[in-house]
Amino acid sequence: MTATVPPVRHSSKTPSPGGRPAAGGRAPRSRLRLPARLRRASLPYVLLLPALALELLIHLVPMVVGVVMSFKELTQFFISDWSAAPWKGLDNYRVAVDFNAPVGEDLLKSFLVTCEFTVLAVGLSWLFGTAAAILMQDAFRGRGLLRAVFLVPYALPVYAAVITWSFMFQRDTGMINHVLHDQLHLTDGRPFWLIGDNSFFALVTVSVWRQWPFAFLCLMAGLQNIPRELYEAAAMDGAGIWQQIRRITLPSLRPVNQVLVLVLFLWTFNDFNTPYVLFGRAAPDAADLISIHIYQSSFVTWNFGSGSAMSVLLLLFLLVVTVIYLLATSLRRKDA
Repeated sequence: MTATVPPVRHSSKTPSPGGRPAAGGRAPRSRLRLPARLRRASLPYVLLLPALALELLIHLVPMVVGVVMSFKELTQFFISDWSAAPWKGLDNYRVAVDFNAPVGEDLLKSFLVTCEFTVLAVGLSWLFGTAAAILMQDAFRGRGLLRAVFLVPYALPVYAAVITWSFMFQRDTGMINHVLHDQLHLTDGRPFWLIGDNSFFALVTVSVWRQWPFAFLCLMAGLQNIPRELYEAAAMDGAGIWQQIRRITLPSLRPVNQVLVLVLFLWTFNDFNTPYVLFGRAAPDAADLISIHIYQSSFVTWNFGSGSAMSVLLLLFLLVVTVIYLLATSLRRKDA
């Protein structure tokens, strides 16, 4: 009698060593692809978390606290617990904008001085930066060294640079009076530069010296994108250097100038380090910028509520100017 052997069924999915399916088998897609997709989608947000956390702690939280403080009667008696200061509402704002009262009148004078200072500093910084960037376009011997020298004021720490200028502006031992009075004989006597009306010009000089290399750097980068063929064609048509600058260079640099002027305006209007290091805690009336004025209203007179209200008004002014500037430039760009 012969035994019958049952037929062996061969499966197409042969297990590989270790219990994993062979190459011909199909692994479940949902378990392998879904976590990878989630990792790819969340990676940008994970990378942004440190920057967002620092922005929240350094800028947003103090800004919110400052707004809350502007509605309180916060003086030196409530420094230990500022939240216990009595609520004052809009009284701090009313005092700040009452230009017939001493506080509002001083704030208005400081605001006008800051506007005048900003216009001069930004205008001269842009002018010097544009002239230097245009002159540095053509190749000549020593151009690289001269570019590096131009960028030195921007690379120096602000405190070291301003302290050096404060020594140079000294009346009896400063280099400015030594050159103007002793060598060039342009002044009758040795003028005071850090007090009186001359302090405004000293402040403008230091600010322009520090900021024009930044304008030079931005404009020099923008000039690299202008094709040289445009200048060659203009020269063949008989256009001079001034016509080339007016018709080619400045229109091509318009997008760079729009951002540059806005950045310089915000930096200059909010500048605190330069006047504080140059003049100390009490700046002269001719150089009483609004940043120093707010500092004195807060940390000298110990009226933090009034100083916070002035800071909020300054923030609102800068926001309004920025929005108007961006809208005007965008409409001009659409018209062009």
